[in-house]
Amino acid sequence: MRTKRFLLVAIATFFLISFVAMNAGAEKVLKVGLMGPFTGPAAQSGNSIKNSLLMKLEEAGNKVGDYKLEIIFIDSQSDPAKATGAYVEAIERKGMQVGLGGWHSSVAMAVVDQAMKYKVPHMGGMGAAETITDKIKSDPSYKGYWFKFWSYPALETAIYFDFLNWAAENTKWKPAKKVAALCAEETDWGRDWNKAAKANLKENGWEIAMEDYTQIGQTDFYPLLSKYKSAGVPLVTITNTAAASVSAYIKQMREVGLKALPIVDGLGWVGNWYELTGRSSDGIIDKNVIFTPRSAPYQKKFEKLYKFKPAASAGGISYDAAGMFLKVLNRTLEKHGKLDSESIHEVMLSEMIPGKLTYGYDDGAIMMKEYKFTEEMYPDPVTDANHWFMPVIQYKGGKANIIYPREIAEMEVMLPK
Repeated sequence: MRTKRFLLVAIATFFLISFVAMNAGAEKVLKVGLMGPFTGPAAQSGNSIKNSLLMKLEEAGNKVGDYKLEIIFIDSQSDPAKATGAYVEAIERKGMQVGLGGWHSSVAMAVVDQAMKYKVPHMGGMGAAETITDKIKSDPSYKGYWFKFWSYPALETAIYFDFLNWAAENTKWKPAKKVAALCAEETDWGRDWNKAAKANLKENGWEIAMEDYTQIGQTDFYPLLSKYKSAGVPLVTITNTAAASVSAYIKQMREVGLKALPIVDGLGWVGNWYELTGRSSDGIIDKNVIFTPRSAPYQKKFEKLYKFKPAASAGGISYDAAGMFLKVLNRTLEKHGKLDSESIHEVMLSEMIPGKLTYGYDDGAIMMKEYKFTEEMYPDPVTDANHWFMPVIQYKGGKANIIYPREIAEMEVMLPK
């Protein structure tokens, strides 16, 4: 009997030791949700986002310390309702602990509620409308759960209107009447963009002749552009996150013979913009980051891996966002000895928002000199020439050229003929 009892104890001890040993050697896991419009009208931007995020995480071996990064894909489909459903599923069913990436403002407006509700911190989203900023600032419960990697239009579009003032004074562009026609997608981003444009233009003596809204993915602009031509407006603007929409607008603008100075905010958000527009893009004015020698290794590797050209904004900024994300995770592990939603959120609160933890050229950033947040600016990044910054560019011969600020200009301004 004693022998039997001893044998049972020995077996139980063996299994206990084996269980402890197996768990001691088990790899820890952090579940990361990557969000973007991977299908739908903005899928080209979405695939730049997804692959850029993946590429940066894979360069780190999909690991931080002794934690494996398990990726969960969240396809927003450019639709707030579908994005919300996918986000909640990622948390409730798949166990997402932290989020990364994003594109549309309307999606961010919906999904930020879920990040706060489930206490899942999220960074790297490029939904930028001021409505998101207002929502987060209005309720302390949101603090530290959402970080924007694109400034809201009132901040980031002001440079367009500085450029227009400069052009009116220093080039042959002398509008007989200061009248503009504005067009935007019917989303939080589009409405916010037109709101900022109207305020800036009116402040500088412009009259808004027309303000139109279209759908993401719309490709018939002939009636709209013919109306602008008949009105003789010297300035037209459009912002739309779908490559098919902006490319159709540009080609049809040329076809109807519209001679206005054209601001097309978002043409450069896809990497193959010249393949979509050809020479009709010559003279189009945009505002975007552009690739430099610093980003050349990223471009080369991306094209080799994924067989298409990345967008400087959707791709390049996402690559940097993933770099800052890894820095946050490493700091969290160093500070707390673990990676989970609560500890990551604490570092975001105590170090990212006060501007103690930043990400810049010295860390490996390729698009902006430094990504930095402050108590005053949060949830938006610090926006100036030394931090988050996009110059005014103009397209010519398949190349994006800086035309403003003039101290970094790469070519003279092309005017409508």
